[in-house]
Amino acid sequence: MEFDRVQILQGVKLFFNKKSMSEAQKQLLEKQLWSIADELRWKMSADEFRDYILGFIFYKYLSEKIQLKANKLLQDWWINKKYNELNEKSESDIIEAIKEECIEDLGYFLVPSELFCEIAKKWNSTSEKNDTNFILDDLQKILKNIESSTMWTDSEDDFDDLFADLDLTSQKLGKTAEQKNTLVSKILWHLDKIDFALENTQIDVLWDAYEYLIWQFASGAGKKAGEFYTPQQVSTILAKLVTSWKNQLKSVYDPTCWSWSLLLRVAKQVKQVWEFFGQEMNRTTYNLARMNMILHDVNYRNFDIKQEDTLENPQHRDNRFEAIVANPPFSAIWKADSLKLTDDRFSQYGKLAPSSKADFAFIQHMIYQLDDNGVMAVVVPHWVLFRWWAEWHIRRYLIENKNYLDTVIGLPANIFYGTSIPTCILVFKKCRENPENVFFIDASNDFEKQKNQNKLRDSDIEKIIDTYKNRKQLEKYSHIASLEEIAENDYNLNIPRYVDTFEEEEQIDLDLVANRIIEIEKESKELNEKIKNYCEELGIKSPF
Repeated sequence: MEFDRVQILQGVKLFFNKKSMSEAQKQLLEKQLWSIADELRWKMSADEFRDYILGFIFYKYLSEKIQLKANKLLQDWWINKKYNELNEKSESDIIEAIKEECIEDLGYFLVPSELFCEIAKKWNSTSEKNDTNFILDDLQKILKNIESSTMWTDSEDDFDDLFADLDLTSQKLGKTAEQKNTLVSKILWHLDKIDFALENTQIDVLWDAYEYLIWQFASGAGKKAGEFYTPQQVSTILAKLVTSWKNQLKSVYDPTCWSWSLLLRVAKQVKQVWEFFGQEMNRTTYNLARMNMILHDVNYRNFDIKQEDTLENPQHRDNRFEAIVANPPFSAIWKADSLKLTDDRFSQYGKLAPSSKADFAFIQHMIYQLDDNGVMAVVVPHWVLFRWWAEWHIRRYLIENKNYLDTVIGLPANIFYGTSIPTCILVFKKCRENPENVFFIDASNDFEKQKNQNKLRDSDIEKIIDTYKNRKQLEKYSHIASLEEIAENDYNLNIPRYVDTFEEEEQIDLDLVANRIIEIEKESKELNEKIKNYCEELGIKSPF
């Protein structure tokens, strides 16, 4: 599909538009963004465009982090030089000392000649012979060197094949090597003019811009959007649900972590998250997730993300997590074979989720990983609440035997990219404060209608969270249902069974209606008579 890359790049400036930036800086930023958009004016899919732009931005980020670290070390060592001014031959001992510090602290390393600014400098936009500086080979080597610098270190898994999707040999970059080189050189040169302000820890310029880009890719990618993004409003609700009454979290886990944005949203709700865990099956989004964590300054020691099928090969089986959040793929296909009935995650239920509907399989997996004092919030399609057969059996077991289900929250339709189906959030706790009931919230009617999608407003989110935290019963919005009431409904959790949103129609006074009809008839006859008279005066045939 044709992708509006110009709109995406122009939109990034909204997040760079910080008070600390001068007007000249803002104008320069916009100029560079438009220049990059102009260079990428051919047809390219959202996925391809994402891989190149985010890959180059990530390389620039890694480079600037090394520069900041190295320059600080040089200053501390009373060496009156910047890192990119060091001679790699005569001052190799200094560079080696910097490397040790960077590998320990940042987890990777770049020598001065591999810095983004040095590669971008090779392109001189005013030169008529700028195509003589061939940088593609150097760039490919640098990206490999970033990965290889982590070999045999604790950060190796976090950087392995991290740039695999940045294909510098692709025909999308040009038919010839020279065309590819010219294009990539121009993009790097323009990106080099953008200040990420990494030294200012109070400004989340790059983080906001990066997330904005991912959001724009999702909104432009149609059905594929769910592969790497959960709408911010939904992420915020999930994050607030699992962090209620907490200032820090020992661990947070997402078994289908996509681009990792959901876990980062959880981190924004508390002062500290000690450890992040996740699993992702798709290689591209797995790489994107690792980039996202590093970009958000999460140390490589504090996150563990694996690329595997969560249901088939769980990588964190022995861990238990204080908070779990997830937006699993809706009604995915999975291998519901007899061997799964011997798996501790599923065996106690006596039934497996249907092979064509893995929603409850993901729920069962997450409950298995949930710590005894943990909270879990998961997005599921609305029909999970009432589908029959095996899903009814699992649903009943979770409520009647385990009593883990705490809250059901209905969301508006058409708030996810690529699907208009209504969704809901299920909150599970192993140690519940209110074990005698389940709380239902119907937030499906509170939203702002937009052109292509519905959007939850800040006030809608706050209403959901306030109602949840205080367990408020509000007319036509929320209801506390006893376990007996749920049993009477045969464990059907369809929200309208518990929250009555029926609006009575206004009473109609039939006498008033009849009188008004008589008046209209009288007025009509009078009008017809006037038209007839006008026709006679004009000497034309009357329609009456």
